[in-house]
Amino acid sequence: MKNVVIVGTLDTKGAEILYLKDLILKRGHNALVMDLSMGRELRLKGEITPEEVAKAAGVDIEEVRALADRGQRLKASELMVKGAIEKVKQLYAEGKLHGIVALGGHTATVTGTTIMRALPFGVPKLMISSTAGMPAYVAQYIGTNDVMLLHSVLDIAGLNDFIKNVLERGAGAICGAIETVTTTTAALLTKKEKPLIAITEFGFSEKCCTKVKELLKQKGYEVIAFHAQGVGDRAMEDLLRQGYFDGVIDVVPAGVSENLFKGNRDAGPNRLEAAGERGLPQVVTPCGFEMISCGPYPERTKQIVPDYEKRKMALIDPLRAQARTTAEELKKVAKVVAEKLNKAKGPVKFLIPLKGWSSLSRPGGPLHEPETDMVFVEELRKQLKPEIEVRLIDAELNDPSFAEEVFKAFEEAFKQAVKKP
Repeated sequence: MKNVVIVGTLDTKGAEILYLKDLILKRGHNALVMDLSMGRELRLKGEITPEEVAKAAGVDIEEVRALADRGQRLKASELMVKGAIEKVKQLYAEGKLHGIVALGGHTATVTGTTIMRALPFGVPKLMISSTAGMPAYVAQYIGTNDVMLLHSVLDIAGLNDFIKNVLERGAGAICGAIETVTTTTAALLTKKEKPLIAITEFGFSEKCCTKVKELLKQKGYEVIAFHAQGVGDRAMEDLLRQGYFDGVIDVVPAGVSENLFKGNRDAGPNRLEAAGERGLPQVVTPCGFEMISCGPYPERTKQIVPDYEKRKMALIDPLRAQARTTAEELKKVAKVVAEKLNKAKGPVKFLIPLKGWSSLSRPGGPLHEPETDMVFVEELRKQLKPEIEVRLIDAELNDPSFAEEVFKAFEEAFKQAVKKP
């Protein structure tokens, strides 16, 4: 028997929560209701009460209710979420949480997914939501975590045959997930038979990354690839911080420049930092720094890159457009990249392919501009501390010879990290 925590408010969704709980119990698992209700007249009681949740946040439930009464509902809600996060982390640490589920509309979905995201990768998480189909919200709900969304389509406001059908499928989904998981998150961290290496990639680096992965696997490494489209590389940073990986080959660190210029692949302000914080060996290339993702063209392009008509452009399809970065922009990128890498506690090697940083900037490519690329190279070398090696490779990024150099550099960095006391 495994434990599923159901997060919700019994004062507003009591019937639905208890129906879901009963379905989970019938499937042979235990269900613990964590009640985040802020009302005073509670007819139903969960296994984890609002009083306990508030206490975990360091306050009394009456303080929370007083805030809500004064119209400070956001502050009250934040306290309950804080307490709920502490409770689920405690339950997980004690081996009493194997899966988590929540249900409701937008407010419940924000609350539920915020709590879920505090749990590690691999813990089954299901949000049954009437707003799961709203594109503007979905990325905020999921973040970089492995939250599953079940779109209820209907408002979850009372039990009827349609809502029961949704909850039945939800119970089946969360129970199926906890039954299927055979490897715990702790086991993923402690029982690695091979060194686990993270690599970033996107379509314009495909040949390089394919070759690097092939070489790594031949040498006995296990490789996990992350799509560097903004969310994937942020997820990698999170997993690096959680301790899953033994090294990083950051072929596409473009999330750094996209963050600076607010491109579509913006990976946030903390990109290119986690590996350094953990002292992991890392090899980095400049792939993607020569472009800003700014589609759909031209509607969004003109918002992100107002002077796009003066720049080289690569139009991939109606949704994907890449604008060439300028010398001044690349100077800024070099300074930020150097600032991040200079803080690294582990070995770092930066490899630069002189004949093009991606398939778009190779000779004959739409973004080929080697003289602009060299502005980045010169500024990077000026800003990096001496112990970080910069290697200039006379090849384009997707040439097999460059992939071989990346692999060799990583082997060197990996050995340096192992030898480090």
